[in-house]
Amino acid sequence: MIDAYEEDVIEQDILEPIEDIGKVSIIIPFYNTKDYIEECLHSVLEQTYENLEIIIVNDGSAEEDTAFLEQILPEDSRIVYVESEKHKGVASARNIGLNVSTGRFLYFLDSDDVITKNAIELLTKYIKDNQLIVGTTKRLNKPLDLMNITLRNKSKVLVIKKLFMVFKNRSVLNMLIRRDVFNDTESCSFYEGTNCFTDISLLVKLISKIEKISVIKQPIYYKRRRNDPITNPSVMQLSNEIKTKDFITIYEYLHEIYRNNEKVIRYLDLLFLNFYRKNIVLLFKDIEKVDQFFENIAIAAKRLSRRALSNQPLHIRLEMKQLRNENIKKYKKSIKTHLEIRSLRQGLKSLKKFKIYCYRKFFIKMPFKENYIVFESFLGKNYSDSPRDIYEYMVDNNLDYKYVWIFNDKHKKIPGPAKVVKRFSFKYYYYLGVSRYWVSNSRIPMHIDKRKENIYLQTWHGTPLKRLVFDMKEIYSANPNYKKNFYIQSRRWDYLIAPNKYSSEIFKSAFLFEKNMLETGYPRNDILYRDNQPKKINDIKAKIGIPLDKKVILYAPTWRDDDFYAAGKYKFNLKLDLQKMKEKLGEDYVIALRMHYFIADEIKTDGVEDFAFNLSKYDEIAELYLISDILITDYSSVFFDYANLKRPILFFAYDLEKYRDKLRGFYINIEEDVPGPVVKTSNDVINSILNIEDVQHQFKEKYDDFYARFCSWHDGNSTEKVVKQVFLESN
Repeated sequence: MIDAYEEDVIEQDILEPIEDIGKVSIIIPFYNTKDYIEECLHSVLEQTYENLEIIIVNDGSAEEDTAFLEQILPEDSRIVYVESEKHKGVASARNIGLNVSTGRFLYFLDSDDVITKNAIELLTKYIKDNQLIVGTTKRLNKPLDLMNITLRNKSKVLVIKKLFMVFKNRSVLNMLIRRDVFNDTESCSFYEGTNCFTDISLLVKLISKIEKISVIKQPIYYKRRRNDPITNPSVMQLSNEIKTKDFITIYEYLHEIYRNNEKVIRYLDLLFLNFYRKNIVLLFKDIEKVDQFFENIAIAAKRLSRRALSNQPLHIRLEMKQLRNENIKKYKKSIKTHLEIRSLRQGLKSLKKFKIYCYRKFFIKMPFKENYIVFESFLGKNYSDSPRDIYEYMVDNNLDYKYVWIFNDKHKKIPGPAKVVKRFSFKYYYYLGVSRYWVSNSRIPMHIDKRKENIYLQTWHGTPLKRLVFDMKEIYSANPNYKKNFYIQSRRWDYLIAPNKYSSEIFKSAFLFEKNMLETGYPRNDILYRDNQPKKINDIKAKIGIPLDKKVILYAPTWRDDDFYAAGKYKFNLKLDLQKMKEKLGEDYVIALRMHYFIADEIKTDGVEDFAFNLSKYDEIAELYLISDILITDYSSVFFDYANLKRPILFFAYDLEKYRDKLRGFYINIEEDVPGPVVKTSNDVINSILNIEDVQHQFKEKYDDFYARFCSWHDGNSTEKVVKQVFLESN
């Protein structure tokens, strides 16, 4: 139970005069956060409480970031800008800010976070006679429109006496602290010996001096979750190895200084035990890390008080005893048992987790099947794309391999000798665990660990128009861990296929890919050279049910990152007026709708069924390229493949500015470089189709240049080149 009580709160109208109880010094360290500082600074300058001193400490940022910061700093007498010559870390920057501050109150804010415009007003209103007040912090997973936050100048306020409950998160952010809590003769500085956990050095000073804390139960501080912990991590997104080293260092340092302060020692010991269970135990999944960290952790464990250990589970007390006795041999056995039991408990929580447990515990330790290949296309949705071409080539050439295809539907029928396995079944995990080769055009799930002996061929599925992964600044998708997850999953790729030189260079930067790039062209495009003949085209039309006497318009748009129901579940609002298209074009054309696999279930064709064919779940889009006379797309990469046919392409980019400037950004200038007109309305689309010969003539020279740049690697033999390099020459 939290030892707390609620104070009576009187509603204060936001239009009433705000009581000025003294200057508040807001200290903002800045280090290479130009993508966020403008939003942060705006949230501070807009505060309803105006008696502020805004101290921005540039902690040795790069020239580009420094120039940006200095450019956006407004002419405001409340701003104090301090620049450090060298990067020394957040603790140093805060100490510099403390040294120049003159406010009666102190408030710390990170440069990638934001506060509501009445944040300081509420804190000053409710601090009353207390030395410290804390606001509620909310996680910010995506860009925030502060104007849409409902502001209330009335809130529940808790007064908490068990300070450990508030300080458990080890952060000084969103705290309004009276400067006079510290004596004139003593320092309130941050420890500069580590990168991480430096806040603890100030928190222990506060614990030693105060008896209670007021807490405002209203979100006023929005803590950004950085979406790129790989190339631009926040301090707390650094590796577990770094965090463990830093935590032990600061724990040792503060434990020695406060060795006679029972209250602080108890807090430090509770932090250590909590960190041990959440971080150190997981670090030791790699048993070799025990040798690296054992000595320092053992020294720290010897400082633990009996009181701190008394409430711990038996296995933690045993591990602490072995650490304190410096018995590394017994400790390794205990930690392995600890992790085994933790893994089993996790595995017993659900059937899916039990399958994952079996995969990690048993399947990846079984004898290897050297000639087994697992194929998957678009997360098991269909039998298509480059994996299909590679499989069919190997079967047709009687190569000595066993084949497994992964599908969501276990009853899926495909040609050849492949074994069909349902995705996420026990067999799925078994074959991924024992097969030497994996072939996929999308990412295999995070929880699938890869054996060192595995060879993973990532075929990918397009030439990039939209910026990808690490070439994107912000992520607007439903998954805030997108970049981190992508990085982990892509480290497993041994081979990656590039369709052209342009893509090869982008894949290296966007995916941070450093292994084997196969500059062969996509196997899936071989069909565009091999089967581009009337009989093949008519056979496909007949199979689908499209009239042979009608020309075909293929509409293949992409998905929108910011339009979703939940993580992995995207929406799509069809902007093409199918009814009007039927009226104007229906005598000569039909339209085939092929949506991105994320949005395949979102399209309805009620009322135009004889004109519009929803082929979003048709297995092979290359066959739809072959039967179509015109392609309409937007920002999908399909037009790079379709250009191999040298047929007309229209770009229906009704939300171009939003998609280009906010959601993704492009690698090429879509208004200048694409081989067809960019249009924004259904009428424009219809008029372009009615005058398609003029369009072709107008864009002929641009189309020829485009073909030379993006299609020249394709000659109908890409599949053969890939198979030879991965499956024949690598053996």
